[in-house]
Amino acid sequence: MSTDAVSQPDPRRWITLVIIMTAVLVSALDTSILNVALPTILREFHTNLPALQWVITGYSLVFASLLIIGGRLGDIYGARRVFVIGLVLFGAGSLIASISHSVPQLVVGEAIIEGIGASLMLPATLAILSNTFTGPERSVAFASWGTAAGSAVAFGPVLGGFLTTHYSWRWSFRINLVVAPIAILGALMFMQPTQRSRDGGRIDYPGAALVAVGTFLLVFGLSSGSDYGWWEPLKPFTLYGHEAWPRGWPVSVIPFALLASALLLTAFYFVERSKEARGTDPLFRFSQLQFQGFRYGMLTSAVFSIAQLGFIFLIPEFLQSGRHLSALVSGLWLLPYGVTIIIGAQVGGRLARAFGPVRVIRAGLAVEAVGAFALVLAISPTQPVAWLVPTLVVLGLGTGFASSQLSNVIMSDIAPENAGSASGAHTTTRQLGFAIGIATIGGLLSTQTIRSAQDRINRAGFPSEIQHGLVAQVKRDGVGFTVPGSVSPADAPKLQLIVEHSVATGARFATLFVACIIATAAALSWRIPMTAPVRNTDAVDNLDVVGAYVDLPDPA
Repeated sequence: MSTDAVSQPDPRRWITLVIIMTAVLVSALDTSILNVALPTILREFHTNLPALQWVITGYSLVFASLLIIGGRLGDIYGARRVFVIGLVLFGAGSLIASISHSVPQLVVGEAIIEGIGASLMLPATLAILSNTFTGPERSVAFASWGTAAGSAVAFGPVLGGFLTTHYSWRWSFRINLVVAPIAILGALMFMQPTQRSRDGGRIDYPGAALVAVGTFLLVFGLSSGSDYGWWEPLKPFTLYGHEAWPRGWPVSVIPFALLASALLLTAFYFVERSKEARGTDPLFRFSQLQFQGFRYGMLTSAVFSIAQLGFIFLIPEFLQSGRHLSALVSGLWLLPYGVTIIIGAQVGGRLARAFGPVRVIRAGLAVEAVGAFALVLAISPTQPVAWLVPTLVVLGLGTGFASSQLSNVIMSDIAPENAGSASGAHTTTRQLGFAIGIATIGGLLSTQTIRSAQDRINRAGFPSEIQHGLVAQVKRDGVGFTVPGSVSPADAPKLQLIVEHSVATGARFATLFVACIIATAAALSWRIPMTAPVRNTDAVDNLDVVGAYVDLPDPA
């Protein structure tokens, strides 16, 4: 970046920020909106839930598998060009999904084409903002970017419920058909071409194949272990209606997926280190891990991401299964969390300019840990739901503080020509954290709910034949257990109370786990150095160290 570019900021930079925020908003909204619409699509397509779950699971798998590749393509061919291509694919996938009349067609549009588009688009936005904003504006601009991504996760279920109830689930995709062309036109008109790799660069095909397949298998194993069984098979693994891995086999498909992933990713590491040693073009430069801000920041972010979506998962389950609220009303109770994430991200971006981003990260994680431990006490089957609101406010503020500045610190040492692949690696670790978090938190919630319900049913004094049937149903349905019609009117209220208290017990246990994970992330944040190198210090006149950090937030 030249001195002139720094001393004379692009007058169209705020339009660029709006375009990027809009694109990130629709991509982050995509899955959270669709979650609410699944029951409606299920009835309309006359299919089953396992088949339909591949729509959302497939999107996450494709997206996570190609992030590093998408980031590297931005380094080689220019981030703006790759951003536009990603938007084109994202819009095309949305069109196919919006007119789909079968699960395979929906999978192709949503999971495959949109997933590829998002994996190109999101890493490219980081390089674009890095080249567009300088000095003190940088933290504010990227905090705004993070606000769009973070708030979409909380607001998505509410918007999805509204569109599905009053219009059609297809509007979840039609929104993208309006936004994508506008964003493409805006990018071509207002965004400056971004810096490419200095030596032109070449695509590392062996590395791309290894990391794509390895990450795909890793995310699949982590996110699907509870469905297929971590060791003992719970159900067959099917592809296009055919049993690729029967349930009768002695071991589930999951251990083999995780083992194959470990072998492929290990091979990826050695291939990339060899390429880097020979001076060729690796997909990802592992030598970048020597930078403490990048290494410990990414580790903190990965641990933090295990817990980050925990509340979006736990609170609706508790409210719907334990308090019998609708999906839409449950989403509305999460609004304080989403609103305070927005506030926290904006305030955190400004505080970073005064106190430094590392202090803001540490304060945010500490605040969030306090809120998480308080939420353990606030979850109750008998107290008003409003008791949750103060803890959600504290959680949202802490999340906004930490998430607005973590990527800032992580990317501060990375050269501009490697920003795409580095941000892709960072976002990949976050996606893995999300997969680990959802699998672990969901497993804890289900296990503890079943255990509590069994104990309560055994002590409730039901007749033995009824008791055995109820225990079997609890083991089968887990958190989704409902009072069967065969229970007498006299026993139904007692059983309903058991269900409510059991779900609350499971939710409290899982929330305690989330709180401990956040506390671990807070402890790790103390390994992040307080200062980091300032890029282009000769071209930045009288800017403080904080202002010269590169603030790169990630999708929630």
